[in-house]
Amino acid sequence: MFERARRLLRHRWMEETRHLVDQDMLQRLKQRVSRSESLHTGEILICIEAALPNSYLLRPYAIRVVARQRALSQFGKLRVWDTEHNNGVLIYLLLAERSIELVADRGLNHFVSQSDWQQMVGKLGKALGDGRLEDGLNQAIDAVTSVLAKHFPLVADAGRPNELPDLPSLS
Repeated sequence: MFERARRLLRHRWMEETRHLVDQDMLQRLKQRVSRSESLHTGEILICIEAALPNSYLLRPYAIRVVARQRALSQFGKLRVWDTEHNNGVLIYLLLAERSIELVADRGLNHFVSQSDWQQMVGKLGKALGDGRLEDGLNQAIDAVTSVLAKHFPLVADAGRPNELPDLPSLS
């Protein structure tokens, strides 16, 4: 009970995302996503949330499960699933818990297992746990880029629509 109340307070008192992520960082992340997407036909979207809504915090599940559920919800809400080749990837960051999640669409999940995604998340979480937000997100973009470039390389002279915004989504 005490842990639940402490968690609720941590989320409610968390600074707004805009104060933790400055415009320069957003532009650098946008450029990194743009460069990544010039190498493959996949789409990468970063979603950064300062804290979870109360409806998630009051659920009796473990922290990891709740962050994953929220990432899946944002995957649908932000329409990452709605790309031509079904190869969109959401990089979801929950600042209040220093948690990162990778959610890939069905086209990419044919090539990469859930356990492989979880191993990537484990590696990326170290930078976030150390408070190196931008470094952790850069590592996430690079990890996703290598997977997308391997399985969905961009063919020379092929048109490539940009189906999702490259600028991170802040909530």
